[in-house]
Amino acid sequence: MTNEDKRMLPISHDKVEVDGVYTNESGREELLHRGDEFPADLILGSTEWKLTEFTFDNHHEGRTDPRLVPKENDTNKREKIVGPRRQFGQGGHGGQA
Repeated sequence: MTNEDKRMLPISHDKVEVDGVYTNESGREELLHRGDEFPADLILGSTEWKLTEFTFDNHHEGRTDPRLVPKENDTNKREKIVGPRRQFGQGGHGGQA
C-alpha cells in the first residue's frame, strides 16, 4: 500500500482547500472554490470527493496568457530556440550551431 492509498478523501460538508473540479463517488462533477463546502449527493447523502482538475486563474475565458505569446518585434531571435530540433554547439551547453 502506498501513502496515496492510505490518504482519506474529503467528504460532504468538509471545507474545500484547492480550487478545482471535483468528482464524487457517483461520478457527479462539481466546480468548487477554496472555502466552499463539499455538497452532499441527493441520492447517496454524504459522499467522498476527489480532485480531478485544477482551475487556473491565468487561463480563464479561453485566452492564452500574454506572457506565452511571441512578440512580433523580438530582436533576439538568433539566441532563442525556435524549434525542437535547434542544435547547440559543443556538448549542448548553449553554444551557437
